[in-house]
Amino acid sequence: MKRVIITVVGKDAVGIIARVCTYLAGNGINILEISQTIVQGYFNMMMIVDTVHATNSFGNLSEELEALGEEIGVIIRCQKEEIFDKMHRI
Repeated sequence: MKRVIITVVGKDAVGIIARVCTYLAGNGINILEISQTIVQGYFNMMMIVDTVHATNSFGNLSEELEALGEEIGVIIRCQKEEIFDKMHRI
């Protein structure tokens, strides 16, 4: 399994989850876990996905999701799980 952490943050709007999930499904990426909250109109989502069957490289995935985020008015970031874990170790 090649796990990637995806975060989505911004003003809440209709269709954010649908657009991100449609992109992931269209690129062979399986969502393993997802957490989403809205606090006073601000949207926050964290996903753990498996990219083992992804049709794009990690670099392309990250760039395309960042561009999708700009298109829909949110910030989307991707990190490989091992990097995320090392950055958040105490």
